Amino acid sequence: MARLNRLRVYPVKGLDGIDLEAAKILRGGTVAHDREFALFDADGDVVNGKRTDRVHVLETDFDPETGVLEVETPAGETNRFDLEGDRGAAETWFSDFFDADLSLERDTSLGFVDRRGMGPSIVSTATLRTVASWFDGLTVDGARRRIRANVEVAGVEPFWEDRFVGDGAPAFEIGGVRFAGVTPCGRCVVPQRDPDTGEPIDEFRERFVRKREELFPDWADADAFDHYYTLMIITRVLEAHRGETLRVDDPVEIVAD
Repeated sequence: MARLNRLRVYPVKGLDGIDLEAAKILRGGTVAHDREFALFDADGDVVNGKRTDRVHVLETDFDPETGVLEVETPAGETNRFDLEGDRGAAETWFSDFFDADLSLERDTSLGFVDRRGMGPSIVSTATLRTVASWFDGLTVDGARRRIRANVEVAGVEPFWEDRFVGDGAPAFEIGGVRFAGVTPCGRCVVPQRDPDTGEPIDEFRERFVRKREELFPDWADADAFDHYYTLMIITRVLEAHRGETLRVDDPVEIVAD
C-alpha cells in the first residue's frame, strides 16, 4: 500500500534536514519548519548549496520544540544557538564561517522556499533507490540527502511522482490532504556533491540525464518536462486542506479530480 514513508524539512535553508513524525501544512501551503530560517548577505542574496559548497561540511540538527540549532564543524567543534530567543550569536558565527556579513532571517508563514507560490516537494523511495543504483557507492540515504525532498512515498514504483504533472494529471491525497502536481524539479549542482564533503561525482549530470531518459515512464507526460535533468516534483496543497497535519504512515491515494 502506498504510504508516507518519510517527512523531512530543512529548518535553515541550505543546511541539513531533519525527519519528523508529523508536520502541519502552513497557510502559505508549505510544510511547517521547512526553510523557516535562511542566511542572507548584505546584498540580500541567500547562502545555500548553489552558491557555496562550504554548506556541506557543516553537520546541523534542529529541535523544533526548543528552537535550538546545533552546528558541528569538520574539526569537531559543536555550537548551539537559540534561534527562538537570540539569533544574533548564530549570525555572528555563520558570518565568520562563511567570511561574509550575514543576517539570519525567519519566515514562519511560508518559509524561504525557492518557489514561493508552490508547496511541498515529493519523491518516491523507489525513485531514490533507482537513482542510487546509477552511481557506484551511492546509497539510498545518500540519494535522499542529495535530492532534499519534503515528502517521500513508499509502496509505489520508481518515478511514480512524474504522473502528477502535465495536462490532465490526477491529484493525490496523503491522509486526506490533497496535493496537485505543479512542476517537475529541475536540478542544480547540489545533487552532484557528496552531502558531507561537497566532493562531486565525475560526470554526474551526463550519466543522470542518460539514465533518466532511458527509464522515463511511458505513462508520464513528456511535454511537462523541459529536460531530463529533473527529479521529484513540486506540488500545491489545496487551500481548503492547509492547516492540516501530515503523519508518517498516512495512506497515499490517487484521486481523479
